[in-house]
Amino acid sequence: MAAQTTDIDTIRERAERWLADDPDPAGRAELRAVLDQLPGSAAELADRFAGPLTFGTAGLRGPLRAGPNGMNLAVVTQAAAGLVGWLAAQGGTGPLVIGYDARRGSHEFAQQTARVATGAGRPALLLPRPLPTPVLAYAVRQLGAVAGVMVTASHNPPQDNGYKVYLGAELGGELGAGAQIVPPADAGIEAAIRAVGPLAQVPLGPAGQVLGDDIVAGYVARAIEVISPGGPRDLAVAYTPLHGVGAAVLTAAFVAAGFPMPGVVPDQAEPDPDFPTVSFPNPEEPGAVDRLVALADRTAADLAIANDPDADRCAVAVRTAPTGPDGAAGADGRPGWRMLRGDEVGVLLADHLMRRGVTGLYATTIVSSSLLRAMCAARGLPYDETLTGFKWIVRAGGGAEPLVFGYEEALGYCVAPDHVRDKDGITAALTVAELAADLKTQGRTLTDRLDELAAEFGVHHTDQLSVRVDDLRLITDAMARIRAATPSTLLGQPVTEAQDLLPDADVVILRTDAARVVIRPSGTEPKLKAYLEVMEPVTGGDVAAARARAASAVAALRAEVAHALGM
Repeated sequence: MAAQTTDIDTIRERAERWLADDPDPAGRAELRAVLDQLPGSAAELADRFAGPLTFGTAGLRGPLRAGPNGMNLAVVTQAAAGLVGWLAAQGGTGPLVIGYDARRGSHEFAQQTARVATGAGRPALLLPRPLPTPVLAYAVRQLGAVAGVMVTASHNPPQDNGYKVYLGAELGGELGAGAQIVPPADAGIEAAIRAVGPLAQVPLGPAGQVLGDDIVAGYVARAIEVISPGGPRDLAVAYTPLHGVGAAVLTAAFVAAGFPMPGVVPDQAEPDPDFPTVSFPNPEEPGAVDRLVALADRTAADLAIANDPDADRCAVAVRTAPTGPDGAAGADGRPGWRMLRGDEVGVLLADHLMRRGVTGLYATTIVSSSLLRAMCAARGLPYDETLTGFKWIVRAGGGAEPLVFGYEEALGYCVAPDHVRDKDGITAALTVAELAADLKTQGRTLTDRLDELAAEFGVHHTDQLSVRVDDLRLITDAMARIRAATPSTLLGQPVTEAQDLLPDADVVILRTDAARVVIRPSGTEPKLKAYLEVMEPVTGGDVAAARARAASAVAALRAEVAHALGM
């Protein structure tokens, strides 16, 4: 009992010190209410003070709550002060450009970041309203900014927010101009954040200059340059931004490119931080695109497209049965829809660019399908494979060849690295639409093109085993288990390669002649992920049979891997 009392007293002292330095009256009131509930609130208080948020795969990200282990005005003030101090220490010149989405706290956090920057004597430029992350990444390059901050939690749950940092050309170099930070910059910024003194001593200036809509118009004008002018545009698209900030920019880009105005899911069209119609605002999650598919079905759309809430990801759904010319269901009855996997969209986009004659480096990640590697080898194009994350993809190849396309299986695509050096769900949607419209003139679909690729290169069936946990120790234990007892066979075939990427990355890769498994903790969510791939040759031109064999093998592989991980 004495030890427990001491622990509570220690946490209480830490909380009181935090309260004395928190610049936000609402945050202080929230934390005071938790303190007043001690000892019953000891576990919650301990979690809030378990440690500071640290820069991970996508900068800061965490729940909106008072305390160092949450997103709040105090944490943002400290992060901004550390970032601005680091930029000055590196000799970086130029303004800081700041964007934000429509989540709770995003606008306030963006304004506070601007005040910290101007208080330190650095110009701060705010995007004019809640906008997609790709617009911020574009603005960093377009405005010659020293760095950019995007306040967003992307596709995380409603109670979260986050803080992404991009560098301009001066400090990021040619490959990192307008890209997310990588080592050693992330560690340097983290150290600078920890060195920030009392927040009351952080000077605050005015809330920066609010940019005009010309920055958005510039983004749209450059976005439509990713597709060929004068091509087919007869395509009916159903679209959802999933209560995020993508709708206005995406629809403007489609119309400017000459496509018909996409039909937008009405009750998901406007930004809403509560995401009321979805249990989880990620188009990959079950049920997230049900309303989109219903709209596409009802309007006889050719294609269904979803962005995640900050519109840097793009999901695509296709019909699994045809409709007649009047939009009525075909002979097989009511048409169904299928979400394409990120790997499928990635290879479709790559193939489309290759057919258009776009030469240069094509890149993906170690957890994505190996089909892109096969395509590049067969077509004599340079290829590279990186660690997970677009901060690595856009730096693929080290600059030996100019990057022209990169993708990751988590619905992220970069079709125009000189426009946005990050994943961009809007230019990806335009390029998918261009491909679908072109195929439509031939009486064909995206699935027909996928079948062509399978016939040429074999079926590359990918899937995921994804386990969300409440206790992160379960992930640590599972990674230790797979390292200590690495399987010698998968699907009855010998494991020909077992690769451990520690200490560079917490990743284990297993390969057989016809399968691959990549196991890693998620960098943005409390999940353990195993990425599964089975390669199945097509015999006698029967793609459907090869797909069925591959799907069955992947199901068996999932069970084997789950057992090996103890999950």
